[in-house]
Amino acid sequence: MAGSKRGNAPLPKSAEPGYATRKPRKRTGRPIAMPSDLFEQNDAASKAYSADDIEVLEGLEPVRKRPGMYIGGTDERALHHLVTEVLDNSMDEAVAGHANRIDVSINADGSVTVRDNGRGIPVDPHPRFPDKSALEVILTTLHAGGKFSGKTYQTSGGLHGVGVSVVNALSDNLDVEVAREKRLYGQKFSRGLPITGLEERGAAPNRRGTTLTFTPDPEIFGERASFRPARLVKMVRSKAYLFRGVEIRWRCDPSLIGTGDETPTEATFHFPNGLADFLAADLDGKPTLSDEPFAGRAEFSEKFGDTPGAVEWAIHWSEAVDGAVSSYCNTIPTPQGGTHEIGLRQALTRALRAHGEMTGTKKAAQITADDVMVDARALISVFLREPEFQGQTKEKLSTADAARLVEGSLRDRFDTWLASDPRRAETLIDYCIAKADERARRRSEKETQRKSATKRLRLPGKLTDCSDATREGSEIFLVEGDSAGGSAKQARDRRFQAVLPLRGKILNVANATADKLAQNQELQDLLLALGVQTRSRFRIEDLRYDRIVIMTDADVDGAHIAALLMTFFYRELPEVITSGKLYLAAPPLYRLTSGAYSTYAADEEERDRLIATKFKNKKVDIGRFKGLGEMMARQLKETTMDPAKRKLIRVQLEDLEPGETSSLVERLMGKRAESRFEYIQDNARFAEDIDV
Repeated sequence: MAGSKRGNAPLPKSAEPGYATRKPRKRTGRPIAMPSDLFEQNDAASKAYSADDIEVLEGLEPVRKRPGMYIGGTDERALHHLVTEVLDNSMDEAVAGHANRIDVSINADGSVTVRDNGRGIPVDPHPRFPDKSALEVILTTLHAGGKFSGKTYQTSGGLHGVGVSVVNALSDNLDVEVAREKRLYGQKFSRGLPITGLEERGAAPNRRGTTLTFTPDPEIFGERASFRPARLVKMVRSKAYLFRGVEIRWRCDPSLIGTGDETPTEATFHFPNGLADFLAADLDGKPTLSDEPFAGRAEFSEKFGDTPGAVEWAIHWSEAVDGAVSSYCNTIPTPQGGTHEIGLRQALTRALRAHGEMTGTKKAAQITADDVMVDARALISVFLREPEFQGQTKEKLSTADAARLVEGSLRDRFDTWLASDPRRAETLIDYCIAKADERARRRSEKETQRKSATKRLRLPGKLTDCSDATREGSEIFLVEGDSAGGSAKQARDRRFQAVLPLRGKILNVANATADKLAQNQELQDLLLALGVQTRSRFRIEDLRYDRIVIMTDADVDGAHIAALLMTFFYRELPEVITSGKLYLAAPPLYRLTSGAYSTYAADEEERDRLIATKFKNKKVDIGRFKGLGEMMARQLKETTMDPAKRKLIRVQLEDLEPGETSSLVERLMGKRAESRFEYIQDNARFAEDIDV
């Protein structure tokens, strides 16, 4: 895993560049066999590799070749991300003050239309490409747009001029209409290429803005791919919460809404109180520490001069719900948090400490950010010029200045909020002090040490621990059965990798009582190995490992076991997921061999690609792994456990709306079998390549 200090040990001398050309030192005894000179290797493979093998991808070809680099894959989530890219452009127009209405429609043919009443994409010839309109340049060229300089948009979700051109590249057909200066223009595209020129489609005296209609390409997403109305309407509603100045109108063709689906065919979303309305919907009347939330909006220029941008927030404290922070930047969700969340935590913590000191509450000095946020439901949305994210999907904000801007803007207002109601401030400070006392008491009562846990778990086939005493960089692999556990024990790096075999399918905690959970030996062994307790008694500082990796077979049974384990962590240890410590291993399904060369494929698609490229015109022996226990330790290490070579999938939550994940887990894993049946009926059309 990138970033694991344990996995980045220096290369042995024999792996350093230039080793084969070094003059060996004189030694007594056996002569050292030196590797042959690399420049003398003259095998057929080397000769076959020439300039003819170098591909140059032009235009939007890279997007179609590697869509995962731009939208994170070709699955259902990536499919719906196309709508997000188009809608974000319209939201940018609204945030900039040029639009106040957006229409989103799913049409009977499965296409999606997004329309706004903004300025409209420019249609005049582009200065660098005089034979093309600016509209065509934007739709057919990566990194073309009006959001680079900050002159057209002070803040925007789009940064790289990539979004709408990616949608065009991955659409079977796309039609765009622009109403500017009382005239209507349009152009059609297919798979990234224009199939018509820019057309003037008549007068538009009472219309302005951009309308874009597209149908995803079945060559990319599969023949049965289609949009889910329930998912899209939630995404549309959440966007409306994030900017109080926009009204979003939703429409879905009735034929696309399945039986039992409560998605409306038409709806209008407008929330004048912004995130405060969002938070009220999230809490849904649950009791809170104070009557009013700490909510508001501040322009950065109020405190930081000419700095453009703003921050909006809404926070409540409640013991009735688990603490969580939902953050956004330029209306784009940042599920992995970032520097804006750091600024929020610092502002709240420092203000509470200062208020406690001012009122003579000395114990307030011991309050930490964790004490403040443990039961806080917080929403924060920032608008920044040229924000920096990690990756094109923008899941984590990394703009260093965001922490300072957010803290500075919130701190004064939180000071005022506390001072305006002394009783409310006292209640909140006492509550945070109680959390700090509880944290200190737990630390003194229970210092979970690996050695003591190992002694209690010395059972045949159970925990095989790592040798390092520190938690940093350590990993525990939860494996399926003793056979896979045996291979994993041999393949691991005993310094920082532990292995815990689990016997068969664990208890489904979504439909089990607390008594059954307490009596289940497999789950109790797991909790003991991790050094933690469940739910409200869970503390992240007690966790004995830096990463928890679920490693199951790449088949239906393995997927079921992984689903049961993820359900357990989501229900009983949710902070393991929200803190980014739960992962899925990605063992290969196939091994391809030709002569002395072997490689691995994760699935059928990668297998076919390798056969068509690396093994082209060669006889290939294809082996399919039936399970992890079937893999030799060396194979398991180099494909699944070695941090330098493996692939891990981080488990994370992505609620388009508050409570969405909880509802889905209950529906799929809960007691009501009819709920699962309804889900299968509603989503059968999305399933492909079913493994039975």
